[in-house]
Amino acid sequence: MGKLLTRFVLGVLWVIWLVPVYLLIVNATRSTDEYSSASTWAVPHHFALWSNFMKAYDAVGLGDSLYSTFLYSVLGPAFAVLVGALAGFAIIALRLRHGFFWFTLIFGGSIFPIQMLIIPLFVGYADADLYDHRLGLILIYTAVSVPLAAFIMRNFFTGISYSIYEAAVMDGASPWRIFYRIYLPLATTALAAIFILEFTFTWNDLLFGITLSQGTDVRPVMTALSALLSAYAGTTYNVVLAAMLFVSLPTLALFLCAQRLFARGLSLGQTN
Repeated sequence: MGKLLTRFVLGVLWVIWLVPVYLLIVNATRSTDEYSSASTWAVPHHFALWSNFMKAYDAVGLGDSLYSTFLYSVLGPAFAVLVGALAGFAIIALRLRHGFFWFTLIFGGSIFPIQMLIIPLFVGYADADLYDHRLGLILIYTAVSVPLAAFIMRNFFTGISYSIYEAAVMDGASPWRIFYRIYLPLATTALAAIFILEFTFTWNDLLFGITLSQGTDVRPVMTALSALLSAYAGTTYNVVLAAMLFVSLPTLALFLCAQRLFARGLSLGQTN
C-alpha cells in the first residue's frame, strides 16, 4: 500500500512538472500566424521552432551573447573550482592556522543575498573601468562561485586520510606536488560536480549580466533574451519561448552527459 501511494504521488508530481514543459514546447514550435492566447494548449499544425529561433537570433544578436556566456560559464567556474580546491587543501591537508576562521570568512560570502551586492558592484565596476567588459563578468562569476567550491572541497578533503599527505611528505614531495599529483586526481568527481553546478548557475544568470553589462558582445545570453520581451523588440511570445528552449539545451546536455560523474561527486568523498 505504501509503495502504491508513493508511486501515485510521484506520478502526480511528474504530471504537474510536465504541464509547463508541454506548454513551452508546443508554443515554442508554433508559428507566429498560429500563435494566440486561445490556442495555447493546442498542438501546432506547422513546426516552426527553428524559424522562431532565427527570428530571436536576428532580433537581439544572440551569437555574441552565446559566445560570451559560454566563456563566462567555463572560465568562471573553472577558476572557482581551482581556488576552492586550493582553499580546502590548505585548510585540511596543510593544517592552516586558524583554518576554520578562514573557511568561515570564505563561505560567509554566500550568506548575503546577491541583491545586496548589486549597487556596490555597479559603482565599483564603473570606478575600476570594468563595467561592460568580459573580464569584469568573469571576475564576478568566479567570486560568487568560490564559497560553494571551498565548502564542498573542504568536506571532500576531510574524507581523505591525512596519512596520505604524511607519506608523500616523507617521500620528499612538496605541498604543490602533493596537491596536483595526489589530491586533485582523487577529487575529480567532486570537482566535476561543482563545475556542473556553477556552470548551470552562470549560464542561467540574469542579475549580474543585466547590471554589469550593456553591449551586445559582452552581455550574457539571458540578458539578451530579456531584451526580447521589451516593446522595442517586436517579437511575439512564441519567438521568445523558442529562444529560451534552445538556450537551455547546453546545460541540459552537460547534465545528461555527466550525470553519473555528477552523482558520484555528490558523495563528497565517501568512497575514499
